[in-house]
Amino acid sequence: MSGGALPLLAEIPFPQIDPVLVSIGPIPIRWYSLAYIAGLILGYLWVRANLSRTQTVQARAMDDLFLWIIVGVVAGGRLGSVLFYGFQQDPQRYLSDPMAWLSVWDGGMSFHGGFLGVLLAVIIWSRFNRGTQFWEVTDLLAISAPIGLFFGRIANFINGELYGRPTDLPWAMRFPTYGPTGQRDQWTEPRHPSQLYESFLEGLVLLVVLNLLWRNAAIRAQAGMVTGGFIAGYGFFRFMVEFVRKPDNGIEAGFFTFAGLGGFTTGQELSFPMIVIGIAIILWRRTVNPVKAP
Repeated sequence: MSGGALPLLAEIPFPQIDPVLVSIGPIPIRWYSLAYIAGLILGYLWVRANLSRTQTVQARAMDDLFLWIIVGVVAGGRLGSVLFYGFQQDPQRYLSDPMAWLSVWDGGMSFHGGFLGVLLAVIIWSRFNRGTQFWEVTDLLAISAPIGLFFGRIANFINGELYGRPTDLPWAMRFPTYGPTGQRDQWTEPRHPSQLYESFLEGLVLLVVLNLLWRNAAIRAQAGMVTGGFIAGYGFFRFMVEFVRKPDNGIEAGFFTFAGLGGFTTGQELSFPMIVIGIAIILWRRTVNPVKAP
């Protein structure tokens, strides 16, 4: 079917859930914030549950690392959102208002920025914990990261943000739009619920696949292969979903179009290198000597 209005039956009603779970005085407790907290806590617990399968990672060291990870997620996620998306949409805002760089509630976070922030945090932390094998640590983080991705995308869905492009598929949804006062006042045309696609692929599918790989002793001994699987897997799933996802902030294409080099979205431009790097890490790490206990 193409053109014209879409049939009413070709829609699934959007569940109107208030993005604010509860307000404590003037402080709103948002689902989005709780998703980050749940992802970090459950990810931490999953890492702790799998420590016994490693050769060099100790519980106390991981407790310390998670403080670094929290900083990396928040600082990297926000900085990435500004640099990768904010400057494309409204550069003057960030050049004239330093506080705009910090307003997570008005601009959100970027996975790619958070990923780079966590990577930098782990690299710095590793310099102070040389007895811990770097790739064993990243493998542990890789098998737990999809938990946070799952909750994050569900929160995006509840917020009615980062939805997909128009479609007439039977599971299309109308998402809310917001008026000048910040209240939901209108609805989009039927669109892909791309947040749910991502929560399933980047969250559940990656979680199952990576943990099955991790439980294989031979793969686990080649520390870093699971890390490569996470990087390549996320990059591939995100790259594919971007074809049906409304580009962030309405930006149809990314940086390279300004140089006349293509029509990919910014999300695809950031995800494609992850596929290449992830595969390269897998091929490299499968040839190294297995990790052994010190």
